[in-house]
Amino acid sequence: MFLMVSFWCNYIQVKLSDYIGKKYVILFFYPLDFTFVCPTEITAFSDRHEEFEKINTEILGVSVDSVFSHLAWVQTERKSGGLGDLKYPLVSDVTKSISKSFGVLIPDQGIALRGLFIIDKEGVIQHSTINNLGIGRSVDETLRTLQALQYVQENPDEVCPAGWKPGEKSMKPDPKGSKEYFAAI
Repeated sequence: MFLMVSFWCNYIQVKLSDYIGKKYVILFFYPLDFTFVCPTEITAFSDRHEEFEKINTEILGVSVDSVFSHLAWVQTERKSGGLGDLKYPLVSDVTKSISKSFGVLIPDQGIALRGLFIIDKEGVIQHSTINNLGIGRSVDETLRTLQALQYVQENPDEVCPAGWKPGEKSMKPDPKGSKEYFAAI
C-alpha cells in the first residue's frame, strides 16, 4: 500500500501492509495541525488508545501537514493548544497522495475531510465515514463499530443489530433468527 512518514516521539516510516495479518487499523484523516476540532479528536483517540490496543488495533492519524508541523504540535502542551503526549503516530501526507487515494482530499483547498477508515487484519476497508470539516467524530462510535466488526468476523453466522455493544444479543441473519432476536428484546 503506502509508505507513510510519520512522527511519533521520533520520525518513523509506516506502511499499512505492516499490519496485514497482525492488527486492525483505524486510519483517520483530519484537515490541519493547529486548528480547532482536530485536536479534540486526536487527543480523544489518544486518551482511549489503550482500549484500542486491547482489541489488537493501531490508530494512525493523517493530515497534509509536514512531520515538522506534527512535531511542533506534539511538543506543545494541550493547555496551550497542542497535543502533548500522543500515544499513536501522526502521518504526514504533504504530497496529498494518501488523502486523494482514500477519497477525502478537497482539491481546491488542499486539505482532507474528516475521513475515518476501519481496516481489518486482511487489509480490507470494512467501514468508512467522512464528515465535513466542522463535525468531529465520536471515539465511542468508532470503538463500538470496530467491536461489532470484530464480533461478526469471529462469529460469521451472526450479525449485530443497530447500536450493538459487546455482551449484548446478536442475531442470526435469517427470518427465524430475526424473530428470536425481536422476541427476546
